Amino acid sequence: MRQPVFSQTKPLHDFAVKGFHLDLRIQVMPMPALKAFAKKLSENGINTLVMEWEASYPFEKHPLIANRFAYSREEVKKFIAYCAELAIDVIPLQQSFGHVEYILRNYEYKELREDQKDYSQINPLKEDLAKALFTDLYRDLISTHTSEYIHIGGDETYLLGHSEASKKKVAEVGKGRLYGDYIKLLCDLVVSLGKRPVLWADIALKYPDALEGLPKETVFVDWNYGWDINMFGDHSNLMKSGFEVWGAPSIRSHPDNYFLTQWEKHFTNIHDFIPIARDFGYKGMIMTSWSTSGLYAPLWESTRDIVDLYTIRRVYPISGFSMLIDAFFTGVNTAEPLDINGFISRYAKKQYGFTDQQATDFWNALRAAPYEVTQGKVVSPSEISIEAVLDTARSSSATLKKLTPKSNAAEFEHYRLMADIRVQYLTYYAIEIEANSPQFRSSSIPDLLRRLEALDTKSLDKRFEQLNKHVLYPAEIAQEKELRNSKIRLLHQRLSNNKVN
Repeated sequence: MRQPVFSQTKPLHDFAVKGFHLDLRIQVMPMPALKAFAKKLSENGINTLVMEWEASYPFEKHPLIANRFAYSREEVKKFIAYCAELAIDVIPLQQSFGHVEYILRNYEYKELREDQKDYSQINPLKEDLAKALFTDLYRDLISTHTSEYIHIGGDETYLLGHSEASKKKVAEVGKGRLYGDYIKLLCDLVVSLGKRPVLWADIALKYPDALEGLPKETVFVDWNYGWDINMFGDHSNLMKSGFEVWGAPSIRSHPDNYFLTQWEKHFTNIHDFIPIARDFGYKGMIMTSWSTSGLYAPLWESTRDIVDLYTIRRVYPISGFSMLIDAFFTGVNTAEPLDINGFISRYAKKQYGFTDQQATDFWNALRAAPYEVTQGKVVSPSEISIEAVLDTARSSSATLKKLTPKSNAAEFEHYRLMADIRVQYLTYYAIEIEANSPQFRSSSIPDLLRRLEALDTKSLDKRFEQLNKHVLYPAEIAQEKELRNSKIRLLHQRLSNNKVN
């Protein structure tokens, strides 16, 4: 990653927009928790909240879009007013190209689909239908929000050029113009409604001709979660485009899930990217916090009709990330890059009353062996066994159990729970790997069943519910527990049916 160059003779550039992004695609926060979170942001110098309402927003003309956790219109208006009192600008994020399964799942909107089996994306050639829909949605958002901005999404358009009609246009003018012409339609629409369009920068970086013809009011958000600045495309094209640019690191992103949080990666992201964005002269900095990847596995009623959508990746609720959120506050409000070790030491001492050694033990436990496990393999720079990762996870869990915070015990309990969930998962995964081994035989099933039955699901579920009951609805907590434990339960059922008596 390019290193920032700081002038010694003039003050460092500060961000006019200091924001936080809330992803409400899942893990919808009850209104009291949402207000408490906004208050915390305000108290720490944050002046902007990007709300990815998705199906939690109650559209008047399109009531099918809302889900069972949707807020009332009165709740939304009161929340916007409350944030205004806190000097927080609430920017609505309305995905308008990709990540729109929650809209296109309803056959009222089937003509807008790029694909009739993958409902994730708008067909960019259906301009009249798209303009009609998003005119309604944007106007509705404007009726409740006072921000000068509307974030239109625009990221990760995986189906770009997928349909036969789209393929034909790509052959004629390329993917950049296929994307850019549709995005221009949306941006022009936002401008015509008196607002400034904001969109993620990844696709425009990949296809720089997509930048051509967009209204000057457009703002791009350059999201970078720890990779080279040219990862999506030549970064200089964005810098020379003349558009206002904001940056966006993350505190929850892939491969984080229920069973893994890459703590050191996110701290390093704050340390590296915020100074780089200052050096580039970005006007804003928005911390993203993804509750999910936004990819869904549908439950089908037939080959064309969906019963429900289940997100592919979920992470631990935002209640467990107070330390990383505070690290962002420090990074965005101070001129120097975040001193990671110094910050964690000070935080652990102030928040939990730890000694220097306890703070070090705490940090070492959090960042140990932060490896994803997939398809029976540990994803790591060098070859490592699941047993080795499990041993490290057990050691981390034991360390956190030994540490006794003198204050904020409930906050600290989140770390312990996350560590124990990871141990449970890795223990399960070791069993799953054995079951997938070519040497596995029916005679081994009783032993595997005993080990599955020993996994502490009920105790962990109880702790999860206790710690998160104020930030999630009861039905959400039930679903979180169900999905987190589903592989354990299903493998047990499968093996039980084949047990040798």
